[in-house]
Amino acid sequence: MRPVTKVPFSFLAALFLVAALACPTWASAEKTCEKPVYLTLDTGHMDIAPLVADVLKRQDVRVTFFAAQERSKVGDGSLGEHWAPWWKARSLEGHEFASHTYDHVYWLADLPGSPPQFRVKPSAGASAGQVFTLDASAYCAQLEKASARLLAMTGKSPLKLFRAPGGKTSPALLAAAASCGFAHVGWAPAGFLGDELSSEKYSNEALLKKALGSIKKGDILMAHLGIWSRKDPWAPAVLEPLIIGLKNKGFCFATLREHPAYIVGRAIGEKKSSF
Repeated sequence: MRPVTKVPFSFLAALFLVAALACPTWASAEKTCEKPVYLTLDTGHMDIAPLVADVLKRQDVRVTFFAAQERSKVGDGSLGEHWAPWWKARSLEGHEFASHTYDHVYWLADLPGSPPQFRVKPSAGASAGQVFTLDASAYCAQLEKASARLLAMTGKSPLKLFRAPGGKTSPALLAAAASCGFAHVGWAPAGFLGDELSSEKYSNEALLKKALGSIKKGDILMAHLGIWSRKDPWAPAVLEPLIIGLKNKGFCFATLREHPAYIVGRAIGEKKSSF
């Protein structure tokens, strides 16, 4: 009978460490997200984008960005060449991306008749501020163009999701988007973080207090990379205290790639809260 060879504990520990590094699931098992929230950020004037990126990196939080080629305070638009390195850096950090329509196209109304057509008003691009009509294929082209630009800048395939500017949709518009493979993402009632509101009426302190008091497990949160009309910027003033406060309440952050509704292809409702 051969003698049993004793393996030093330090050797076994080293083996487990190698296995954990080779299989991140082992290493992160103890960090399972049990109270997830899903922070999403739409494009805006981008002036605060570098500060937002600093907060997300410092807090080790991954988000989902919904991007359109919006007018920015510097550069050639939020999806222009000026901002391409910024988007690439976010990809390397593990964030996710999705379409916000290329020209930030607001849906205004469905038009009668078949096939479906929509009255729209983009806030960016060559037709910014004009009201005109798009059919389903043209709306799909808007969704796909933003996604293609994100792929070109980040090297990462965007999620087949979109957010309509202002969250404004109709059943016919959602069906048109679904026909080209896109599911719509709204936000939870408590997920409306208020950065679009007047800072004279809704201070950063009030917005932070409301969010920390009302956000629940599973909520999709929504804010922007800069709002032109808000004089006292919401981010990063509220963003980092919000993240820290939610962590202190036991919440963790996940991207929409991990959201169960989109993993299994189910639609979720969209609601915008009011104060």
